Amino acid sequence: MTDTHFTEDAPLVDLDEFKTWILREDENFLILNKPGWLVCHPSKNGPLSSLVGAARLYLGESGALHLVSRLDRETSGIVALAKNKNSASLLQKAVEQKLVGKKYLAILRGRLEGSYTVCQPLADDRASSVVVKQCCAVDRGSAKHALTIVTPLRFSDKIVPLTLCRVEILTGRKHQIRAHAKWIGREIVGDKIYGADENIYLRFIEKGLSPEDMSLLLMPRQALHAWESDFSKAAANLKIRAPLPKDFSGFMLEYGLGGCEEFNA
Repeated sequence: MTDTHFTEDAPLVDLDEFKTWILREDENFLILNKPGWLVCHPSKNGPLSSLVGAARLYLGESGALHLVSRLDRETSGIVALAKNKNSASLLQKAVEQKLVGKKYLAILRGRLEGSYTVCQPLADDRASSVVVKQCCAVDRGSAKHALTIVTPLRFSDKIVPLTLCRVEILTGRKHQIRAHAKWIGREIVGDKIYGADENIYLRFIEKGLSPEDMSLLLMPRQALHAWESDFSKAAANLKIRAPLPKDFSGFMLEYGLGGCEEFNA
């Protein structure tokens, strides 16, 4: 499974394609289904190199857009942008008060037997060569509370053992799902940092993916998709689901995890 978009030097956003990512737009919000090859925040490579930059060009204005929710570059799915300060404040307060429900879909290596509720605080992984890497650190006072619920949905051993999971996060910490997956002895397919060898990530940012590393990852980006965000406790009728992108749904079919119709309904 390959994705021609996915390289360390990602291509620029096509604004016609960008329009197909829109899940909802009104006078207050622009909610998008971000692909797994694009950063959220503006970068030095111009407005079309980021989701926020492309959104500003799409709207035809230079006014401040407020990024209410963000995703790691390699995570696809729902990103919420507010068009004004009042709307941004409304949703940000809802997030802080834990009034926003967030569910992801993830493909984990191996069979997951039963659900897991992981309550493990997270902090910087001081033993790692990857500066952004997090780890579960119950013995560190600086660690931040993190709570994740992982529920297996489908299993396949057609090619390698894999489990499709629904993941609910009750806190929003950096790399929370990926670090908690590692804590339960699993890894997300395609995860360069929290997989078996973090050096894959270091090689990737320097040279891109080699065929050997790709064969270990199975998928060129992490199989993690922000599937559902429920803001309805803060804004009426603002419950959004993001259809699975082609690389994710194609991987599911190829590796025997079934179709994605129920997740795209």
